[in-house]
Amino acid sequence: MKRKILSAVIVGLFATSAAIAAGNKAPQKSGIETATMDNAVRAQDDFYMHQNGTWMKNTEIPADRSSWGTFVQLSETVQPQLRALIEEAAAKGGNADAKRVGDMFASMMDEARAEQLGITPLNAERARIAAITDKKQLAAQFAHFSRIGVSSPFDVGVHQDNKDSTRYVADLGQSGLSMPDRDYYLKKDDAKLADTLAKFETHVAKLMALAGDTNSAATAKAVVNVETRLAQIQWTKVELRDPVKAYNKYDLARLKELMPSFDVDSWLEGVLLTGKVKDVNVGQPTYFQALDKVLADVPLEDWKAYMNYRLLATFAPELSKAYVDENFSFYGTTLSGATEQRPRWKRAVSLTEGTMGEAVGKLYVAKYFSPEAKARMEQLVKNLLQAFNQSIDHLEWMSPATRKEAHAKLAKFTTKIGYPNKWRDYSALEVKRDDLVGNVMRASDFEHHRNINKLGKPIDRDEWLMPPQAINAYYNPEMNEIVFPAAILQPPFFDMKADDAVNYGGIGAVIGHEISHGFDDQGSQYDGDGNLRNWWTEEDGKRFKERTSILVKQYGEFEALPGYKVNGELTLGENIGDNSGLAVAYKAYKLSLKGKKAPVIDGFTGDQRFYMGWAQVWRTKFRDAALIARVKTDPHSPGPFRANGTLRNQPGFYEAFNVKEGDKLYLSPKERAIIW
Repeated sequence: MKRKILSAVIVGLFATSAAIAAGNKAPQKSGIETATMDNAVRAQDDFYMHQNGTWMKNTEIPADRSSWGTFVQLSETVQPQLRALIEEAAAKGGNADAKRVGDMFASMMDEARAEQLGITPLNAERARIAAITDKKQLAAQFAHFSRIGVSSPFDVGVHQDNKDSTRYVADLGQSGLSMPDRDYYLKKDDAKLADTLAKFETHVAKLMALAGDTNSAATAKAVVNVETRLAQIQWTKVELRDPVKAYNKYDLARLKELMPSFDVDSWLEGVLLTGKVKDVNVGQPTYFQALDKVLADVPLEDWKAYMNYRLLATFAPELSKAYVDENFSFYGTTLSGATEQRPRWKRAVSLTEGTMGEAVGKLYVAKYFSPEAKARMEQLVKNLLQAFNQSIDHLEWMSPATRKEAHAKLAKFTTKIGYPNKWRDYSALEVKRDDLVGNVMRASDFEHHRNINKLGKPIDRDEWLMPPQAINAYYNPEMNEIVFPAAILQPPFFDMKADDAVNYGGIGAVIGHEISHGFDDQGSQYDGDGNLRNWWTEEDGKRFKERTSILVKQYGEFEALPGYKVNGELTLGENIGDNSGLAVAYKAYKLSLKGKKAPVIDGFTGDQRFYMGWAQVWRTKFRDAALIARVKTDPHSPGPFRANGTLRNQPGFYEAFNVKEGDKLYLSPKERAIIW
């Protein structure tokens, strides 16, 4: 059960015009990539295509990718950097973590050994499943799966108690599906999803046949049946967004009453919770109650088929080529649309940073992230926080009582930039150069122990939920913190030689996005200490909901593909973040001018460059299968809608580009969602 993180996937670095001028005597450039633009499309009708249309027409998604755009391109830049660092660490040896990183990478790169071993690395696990003779034994098996990184019908995690942020709590949450969302199993009237389900069953049969299952067709039907039963009782992605409904404390006796058919004691012992907890949080009580009936109804042999597939699917990428290829044919091609497997070295880099993220990050930061970069980022975040603070005082819809609480929460924000103050200790993780599958299992078990061991201890406020090399950023409401990893703090999201306007619009806006998550429909339910507490007056809450409901309607009308509209409720938090972040970044940009008029550069005014910087950040192309999965599961709207959907609500955009009634992007003032 992962923590609740409200995140956008972009931030950046920033320097003032004065600082740039001092270090570079050449004339400033606009920072706008004009070659990507399509001037045949009016800015007032489709600003995203106006800014990115030529790029969209001329760009082909690489065969090994399901999407392509600014984020993926930056990842392609960082991957070879990480490879060089990992290989250098492996060659030099040195400290223990460097050796672990090198050995993990080497174990994945040893394709010849994977071919030699075939499925034998899973033989002990398969024998363990075969030995199950009673449904009561399922509890211990599900617990074992949690420790080695295999998904079962529910997961356990550890995070801060949402109503007492000074303590950790064990959290139980629904899980266990092999496809992205319950709709893939239940939407029989959707031809594309129904076809995907049929292909999933075929894939299960093929994978199990490779493993020697002589009755693989029947096994596949059993797997689909089990997962469909799970899908039927799971909460929707929208329901999962409600932190109040997800807060349900159960003491252990009551947990046993919730699932009388399940051996709770064996499960607690298996996940190492025995003696560590007196209560747990159950994220979706109705799911667990219904799961007890599913456990009783589904035959034991079907559960064993399900567990065998989940085991095999989890570790197929680390087995011999036949398993790798079959796994990719479904998850890479059918579900994502990619036609070629990524090169093995890229998969090895991903595996290494996925299992030892901070150990890799420590190497990355030492070479690619300077103290000067961190200092400049700190200044930009400070500027955006100041702009937010000023904005609170000018919200006509917020009363003085709520405004006071909003100021108090903002004052308690913590900012983390670049890398952790305290690096993760991997000394308990054993890594062997000749044991790839074992390495992955031990890494999962290491992480499980690390999380369980937090229980009963003080909150670790130095912990990061992403490594420094992540192309991402997040807001964590339980910590009331905004976090910006090092790897995202570079071009194309920040241009040191460009004028301030494009940097404020491109990356200042997204830093504002992260700050605004503290005040979106989810984050606003937490106070400055990270506790679920309603600090809004009743009237202010109603006014806030009225404004955000406009966003639900607006984005719910966007159609990503024929028949697949954006889910306005699922994406509400991120859409609030985009709209609020851009609005406050615009105010911060105006403040940075100190009353002076921005220069015209490359024929564009400062305000125009600000909004153009925003639009070029969201340049993205998707394969259809990947876009369907995104619409079904991702709380972020697809790039074109993040660009255009946000701009329609920005008064400054109307002025900068003379948007008038009759233009396609025009919304009347009463139709716009003005929050910050």
